[in-house]
Amino acid sequence: MTIECPQKIPLLQICCSAIFLFLFVSLLNGCAHAATIENDYFSAVRSYKKLLKSPTQRKYRENWINIVNKFRAVYNRHPKGRWADNSLFMTAKTYRGLYRYSGRKRDIQQALAYYQRMINRFPDSVLADDALFALAEIELKVRKQEQASLKYYKLIVSRYPKADHYSGARAAIARLSSARSTTKVRNDKKPEREIKPKTERKTKAKTGSLVDVTRLRFWSNPTYTRIVIDAKKEIPYSYRLLNKDPSIQKPQRLYVDLKNTRVGPKLSTIVPIRDNLLKGARAGQHTRSSVRVVLDIKTIDTFKVFSLYNPFRIVIDINGKGTITDQDGSPGIPHPQALARQLALNVNRIVIDPGHGGKDPGAPGCYKGVVEKDIVLQVSKKLGKKIEAELGCKVYYTRKSDRFLPLEERTAIANTRNADLFLSIHANASMRKGAYGIETYFLNLATDNDAIMVAARENATSARSINDLEMILNDLMRHSKINESSQLAVCVQNALIQQMNRNYSGIRNLGVKQAPFYVLLGAEMPSVLVELGFVSHDKECKRLTMSKYQDQLVNGIVDGIRRYIKKIKAPVI
Repeated sequence: MTIECPQKIPLLQICCSAIFLFLFVSLLNGCAHAATIENDYFSAVRSYKKLLKSPTQRKYRENWINIVNKFRAVYNRHPKGRWADNSLFMTAKTYRGLYRYSGRKRDIQQALAYYQRMINRFPDSVLADDALFALAEIELKVRKQEQASLKYYKLIVSRYPKADHYSGARAAIARLSSARSTTKVRNDKKPEREIKPKTERKTKAKTGSLVDVTRLRFWSNPTYTRIVIDAKKEIPYSYRLLNKDPSIQKPQRLYVDLKNTRVGPKLSTIVPIRDNLLKGARAGQHTRSSVRVVLDIKTIDTFKVFSLYNPFRIVIDINGKGTITDQDGSPGIPHPQALARQLALNVNRIVIDPGHGGKDPGAPGCYKGVVEKDIVLQVSKKLGKKIEAELGCKVYYTRKSDRFLPLEERTAIANTRNADLFLSIHANASMRKGAYGIETYFLNLATDNDAIMVAARENATSARSINDLEMILNDLMRHSKINESSQLAVCVQNALIQQMNRNYSGIRNLGVKQAPFYVLLGAEMPSVLVELGFVSHDKECKRLTMSKYQDQLVNGIVDGIRRYIKKIKAPVI
């Protein structure tokens, strides 16, 4: 009788079986995870449709917000997944639906922000044209901004010629263009009408108590001028553009009326500017309780008027046409330089803004004597040297020493230098001691509370003021470089994280975010604000003071700029 011994199973076969089993289980888990996200998305869709069918439930705000939170949860769980673009689109659509019942500006702003976010992150989505069409309709029907809606309709036609909304967009362009040309024939002059800012908050001025207007400041180059009016307290104001009147030898003028104010004892009432755009600015007591500031205009294309807080000031940006010269005094003719400069194409000048300074220390660090203003100045100087050495670009700084600059002056420096890029360098802080990581911001409506709090801290203001600012942000951003800035932010953030991960452990990627930063308002070039890390975090604060760590941060930012330049480089024909 023979007994057959069981065959020995080779070790290689066992290992292969184990690997196969592991991969099979992982695949099942992945499928289950994807299925769960898909189920959650369609559950949110069903809730949305159910709400639309119930006239009673539609009246309650919390029902809309619950659905918003469901769609946001799907996106946050898998921001690059199959249902990410749909979730952002439906979040925007839900906010738009809520606005029809609430009438709150904040709700329609959230709709605009999420539609824009969806387009920025998923430009190839089948819903991209739907989002653009929705943006166009909101601008046209809700905000009454024909020019902005026209821009979105044109984007559909140029980017998505095979999309569902292509024919509708073309029809809208024809309709709006026809209406605009008719209006132009009837009135070839710009309308003279008084404008009250949308963000003008109700301020109760005490009888007999007038606020001093303390100072007029300006920065200019041949094509841009920024004027700032300083007042001791927040005040209501309105402005108006007056046409040229040859009969009384008056040039075109822009005036700002400041209510409940008086001319301060140290106010210079006549400020000669004499650039290509303005002859000068003058201030006077217009009535017993109001000061009028008048800008005498030589030429003007567009202008913006907005207010900032802490302290209160009114900012006027004037844009026009002129001959651009190099700010060092020589004509703007490129000199033969390194090959790197030639590769940069249109990126020739970069302004670096070390945050805070002087009496404004920024965020305090974990360790004695460590403050944000010192760290960012050190990093900024290293960054400027490396940019000039490796990219061949001319670098300007908003500050090179420990001195204070108002936020509006920093942007004005970038604009008057004709900068091609603007980088504001900061270090973060949080009440949560465990918070750490690197993040990069560009100017837009904030989409989460963390972004609002960061902007409030960097703006030296409150979260409430951020919400007030967002009410006018869409108007201010209409001519800003949002798409280019978001691309620059992505390039810088990705390069930073990759560089730091190669050299250090425990690097946390907080991603690219958006928020309304004062320092980026009115910038006429792609602009980002980089948060290098948290000085409120023990480990990160220590690292940020280390020269070698700063060097790697600089390497990452420069690599990010290099990637951005390559991305925008036009093909050689």
